[in-house]
Parts: sequence; C-alpha cells; structure tokens
Amino acid sequence: MPRRRWTWPLLLTLLLTVLIRLPAAAAEPSAPRPPAPPVPAAARSAADVPLPSLRATTTQVASGLRRPTAIVAPDDGTDRLFITEKRGTVRVYHPDTGLASAPLLDITSSVDESGNERGLLGIALPSDFAESQDLYLAYTALPDGAVTLARYRLDTARLEVLLSQEHAEYSNHNGGQLAFGPDGHLYWSIGDGGGSGDPFRSGQRLDTLLGKIMRIDVSRACDPLPYCVPADNPFVDTAGAREEIWLYGLRNPWRFSFDAADGSMWIGDVGQGHWEEIDHLAPGQGGLNLGWSCYEGLEKFEGGDCAPGQTYTEPVFTYSPYTGGCSVIGGHVYRGEQYADLVGGTYIATDYCSSTVWALRPDGAGGYEQAEIGEMPTQVTSVGTTVDGEFYVVNDLPGGLHRVSFAQEEPACRVDRAVNAWGTGMTVDLTVTNTGSAPVNGWTLEFPLAPGQTVVSDWNTDLTQLSNVVTATGASHNAAIAPGASVTLGYLAEHTGDTSPPPRFTLNGDACAVGR
Repeated sequence: MPRRRWTWPLLLTLLLTVLIRLPAAAAEPSAPRPPAPPVPAAARSAADVPLPSLRATTTQVASGLRRPTAIVAPDDGTDRLFITEKRGTVRVYHPDTGLASAPLLDITSSVDESGNERGLLGIALPSDFAESQDLYLAYTALPDGAVTLARYRLDTARLEVLLSQEHAEYSNHNGGQLAFGPDGHLYWSIGDGGGSGDPFRSGQRLDTLLGKIMRIDVSRACDPLPYCVPADNPFVDTAGAREEIWLYGLRNPWRFSFDAADGSMWIGDVGQGHWEEIDHLAPGQGGLNLGWSCYEGLEKFEGGDCAPGQTYTEPVFTYSPYTGGCSVIGGHVYRGEQYADLVGGTYIATDYCSSTVWALRPDGAGGYEQAEIGEMPTQVTSVGTTVDGEFYVVNDLPGGLHRVSFAQEEPACRVDRAVNAWGTGMTVDLTVTNTGSAPVNGWTLEFPLAPGQTVVSDWNTDLTQLSNVVTATGASHNAAIAPGASVTLGYLAEHTGDTSPPPRFTLNGDACAVGR
C-alpha cells in the first residue's frame, strides 16, 4: 500500500511507509532508455476535450469499510462490487441496497495484517466467475508475512494457496495487484521486499519474485505446480530465472491495469522519495526492465543496482512528492459510456497523500497529454471500475466508497511558453492570461521542470524550486490579473540536455490551458 513520509502517529494510518529518503542524482544512462511502445491509433478516444477542461469529482456512496484496499466487479449480472478489507474480509456493495453488513468471505485466520502494509491486498475474478464461483486473492500470510496468491472457492469456502514469496524482513512493499490480462492469464505484482533503497537488490534480479509482475495460467495445473507457466513468458529458458516473471525492475507496483480497448498495460510504481512514476506498455511486452533500482523515475538512483549494457524502459509520466504527493495510486483508462465524450481513452490516477487526480492521454505523436483535473477523497487506496467501465474509489481512513464523476469546466487561465536554449542554459518566458470572468488578486503559479533543469534566476516573480517543482508568485507590480489580461514572467535555468518547457501549470490550484 502507499507509503508516506510523516510523523509516527500518522504513519499508523498510512499504507506505504518510506523508512528514509535517499538522494537521487541525474546522470547519463548506461545504455539507451527507449520510450514506451506507441499505442495503436485505433485505440485512442475520439474525444477532443482538452485535458485541463476536465474536472473529476466524487460522491460518497458507502461508509463503514475497515481499511479497504481493492475493488472488483463480478460480471454476473448482479451489478455488485466486491471490496477487500486489509484484515482479510471481502465486502459487497450494491447501488440499490448499499454495503452489506455480512462479508462475502472471511480469511482473517490466514492473513497477517501486522504493520502498515500487510493484509489482504488484491482481488481478481476470472471470466467464468458466474459459473465457477472462483476468485483470486493476494495477501500477506500468517505466520511470517509471505506474499501469497490463492484461489478461493465461494461454494465450498476453500482457500487454495497457489504461489508464495517469502517477505519476512520488512513489512512494506508487498505490491498486491491482481488482474486478468486480455490473454486470459493472471498477472500479480510484488514489491521489492521493503526497506529503503532496495537492500536485497531485488529489482534487477531474476531469481526472485520480489520487485516483479508475474504472469501465470491459473486455468490449469502443471504438476507439481497448481498453475502453469505460459510457454511464451520471457524468462522460461533463462538459467536461474523464475519463469513466472513477466516484468522486472519495479519498486512497489501497488496498482496496475489493462486498457479494455487495446490491451495495453498501465502501472503505477511507488517511488523512493524523489519520483513517483507511471509506466505504459504496449500489449505483450514481457521481459522489459523498468529500471529500479538503477533508476527512480527518469533519474539515476544514487547507490542503485546498475548493470553494464542494460536497456531500461522509461516511465511515461513522473511527478515529485514536492507537489504534496507521496504514493502514486495507479488507476484505469476510462472506457465507460456515461462520460465517454469527455474522458474516453483517458488514463486516470491519483496520489495517496495529495489526492490529486492525474489525467494522461496519448497524443498520437509518441508523447502524452497530461493535466491535474481535481481531487479525490483523502487517502485513496484503489480505483476500480464497474462491469460497464464506470469509476469508483475506496479510501483508507475513514473507510468509504465513492463514485467518480467527470464534467467539463473551461480553465480560467492559459499559459503560453517561449524557450530559448543554448549549450547548458535556457531561458523560459511565460505569459499567464486570465481567461475567466473574475479578477485574480494575488496569484501562485506551480509547474514542473524536466529532469536536469535548475533555475538560476527569475524575473517579474518570486520563484522557488524544490526538486523539479517550481512555485512562482506574483510580484508587487503584477499581483492582480484582470479578466482578459495577462502577466509575463520568466526564468533562466541550467539544463543537462532536456530543454523542454513545463508541460502543465496550475494557477492558485486550478489547471491552466497550455498554449504554444
């Protein structure tokens, strides 16, 4: 579950604790880091609504959950949602009758919920659930906290352990996402084993399931295993490697999902302390190395495990905890009907601490549009969808279920950018226009810089930089912006090769449209 860097009393209420923060320093990679494979154009939504014009809101529909961790919807015609609770129970919600008091199942006698991040962490349902009544659970098991995958048969209340990974030294970084892929196989994520800085060097090792996403066939057994390893898994013929591994180089992939339209995979991987990251992989891209602990986000991780000649796959989106975030909560691509004209084909994620709603959408040219489009309730732990693709979220404390809605609200600001770059330097001029109907009296503009950019000086603003996050406030002579009026500001920065302008802006907390 998500980690947070706070004082001890608050740590008991959080899910993904970072024990210490280690510095990261930018450096050139040991081998090229290719971009994620492009998503087929046919999979993109036809919606033309600019991302900053979107607004996400939530409505609470149930309360009384005890530290909920995951949501799944059975495709059995009942319109139910199944919600896991950390202690080892699964609750049932129906939009007409609410949250049922009696749990659907209870495996608390098998679950180790000690520590902040152990417990019942994930749930997945096979396509034949309506007939088989089988479901799959990921949890930390008694007596030693081993991260465990099991099948539970509702008709007989039988819990059958399928696969287990020792995880005794530290209680954090258990991963726990389960999802059936478009190929019908079951995918399962496990964190790097906990602690700080990948102490076991798990991320880059292939002889352990720690720091990995696995792919197995649970529809049959291959003696002596109660499951089969697909023959096309990438490390089936690699000496010393665990054949179940699909992806490696992950720190704590708490939540991942598959796009129902194109089968691509989106992963929210929780960072060490400088970068949270989201990865987007084309269908069938097994065997990729996502970088940890050689990299955290796009930066070389100081003291990390880097092998010569390795090729690492870059994240498509990173953000710094200096925005108030602490743990990325990976979400889903919206493929529902109710808001298809607004957010169809858009990936929605959030953060456990800041509650920021991130919207990402492939731009058709190998890049991604991005925007902050609102806030979730505090401490969201999971984003789930109904069978029809509508969004719900659960939050940790006080333990609620919330329905997510989307609307279009034209941004009340626009920022135009002009970049002049040379050698290792660059200047950036920003023109901020008040496109709303009310005057802005006193303003704060926030935006991220590309990795390796450092502000040296500024003009027409009071500017501060923490990590890659810049906060610029109005000077005495330009603090007011009348409707239709603009102010200009700028900065001089050093760079290490990336001279791209800031990709997104918020003015007094509201997302701005981005011009040239």
